[in-house]
Amino acid sequence: MANTARQFVEEQQRSGHYALLTNSLDVLSSSKSGDVDEVYIHGAWLPVLWKVAKLAKRKSAKLYICPAGSYDPVRLAYHGWKKRLVSPFEHRMLRSADVLLATCEAEKGWIQSYVGNPCPPIILTDLKRFFKLNLVDHVEQVDGRPLHLLYLGRRHPLKGLEYLEAVWNTYYNICSNERAIELRIESSVFGEELEKVWDWCDVLVLPTLSENFGRVVAEALERGKCVITTDGAPAWGDGNTYGGRLIYLKGYRYGTDEDRVRLLKESLTSLIGSER
Repeated sequence: MANTARQFVEEQQRSGHYALLTNSLDVLSSSKSGDVDEVYIHGAWLPVLWKVAKLAKRKSAKLYICPAGSYDPVRLAYHGWKKRLVSPFEHRMLRSADVLLATCEAEKGWIQSYVGNPCPPIILTDLKRFFKLNLVDHVEQVDGRPLHLLYLGRRHPLKGLEYLEAVWNTYYNICSNERAIELRIESSVFGEELEKVWDWCDVLVLPTLSENFGRVVAEALERGKCVITTDGAPAWGDGNTYGGRLIYLKGYRYGTDEDRVRLLKESLTSLIGSER
């Protein structure tokens, strides 16, 4: 969310506006009413965000909230009792907004369902505009070595990493009759180290169950990599395959464990076949 918020700020600055990214209340609380025109909140569920929303309205600023997938039913069900406990505060914050920002049609529906009526206007904001996704229009062939699979992100039950590991451990952790595959899992790499990881990668796999956008998909496509992701990241389900570089697995999000493993295996098998 911090990287996405930074892109919003840079976009505003390019348009000639004064924009600031901060996680402190000081700037807003010390301003006079009318000094700040717009306040953007990225995320949900944090008491500090409820305070920001309250301050924004007190300072007569227009309030935008980008929930970043927080109201996906799958995500709401995870530790759901905690979310139900604080939902009155969350609903109060959301209903005080002037605009709610969704990153795809699916998220728009999640927000509407969670907020209920009355609900502020929900506007789609296409985060793909921040990335150069069409610079590469073909799959780069890789010959004579194992196929390098990369999972880049934190270990979390909703990321679906366990299904990717199950596929790799069952079918591909040694040289198979088809082709050897190497899997690399990275959760905390930055800067030059991160670029080395991208150089190593042939295929990014995001086997997620819940994602509003999945910016790591955009980062991979921008670098010309192949990507396998799922209908847990619905922003990528618009039918664009980016020159055959994007595989989008339908039926994964609500499938059984066996379905998920099968879909991932089939997608990897198809990639191996296309590169022979």
